[in-house]
Amino acid sequence: MDMDTQNETDIWSRRFFLQSSLAGMALLGSRLLFPDTAWSSALPEGRIRLYNVYRDERLTVQYRSRSGRYDRGALKDINYLLRCNHTKNVRRMDIRLLEYLNLIEKNSARGNEIHVSSGYRSPSFNFKLVLHEQGAALSSFHTQGKAMDFYIPGVRLSSVKRAAVRLKLGGVGYYRSRGFLHIDTGRPRYW
Repeated sequence: MDMDTQNETDIWSRRFFLQSSLAGMALLGSRLLFPDTAWSSALPEGRIRLYNVYRDERLTVQYRSRSGRYDRGALKDINYLLRCNHTKNVRRMDIRLLEYLNLIEKNSARGNEIHVSSGYRSPSFNFKLVLHEQGAALSSFHTQGKAMDFYIPGVRLSSVKRAAVRLKLGGVGYYRSRGFLHIDTGRPRYW
């Protein structure tokens, strides 16, 4: 391995370590905010129930073990479920988004199925939504696999919103009249 490749590997490893450490601190901080949901390990259970409302597809999956190891096959299944509703293109979703969603569900719904209306959006589909004034942002996090629109049947949307805002792990858009919550892994902000 040449020196440049070694340096890139070291930098990526340090960056991954720092990002993982920050995510771990955020997850640990959520334990202090929500002590009734504390688990024996530092992370909540990595099991999630998803339903794509446009495709009528369900997925219940254990995407992360208790020891913190991610299951690549499970992540691939999640990516497929969250593919673009228009083009059917699949993109790798940001794991931080999945962990954010998991924490929201564990702190507000405790096992309920999450109904997803929008995960990944291809840039062409997103642009179409922008042109037709459908409320999409030109530089939407959806086009990067870093955003999701969802609701949890049987749980008040305002309760889900409060859980998301308390975590301070990303953006939270509250669309009460349209019946869904938007989350993304950008800087914490609320609308």
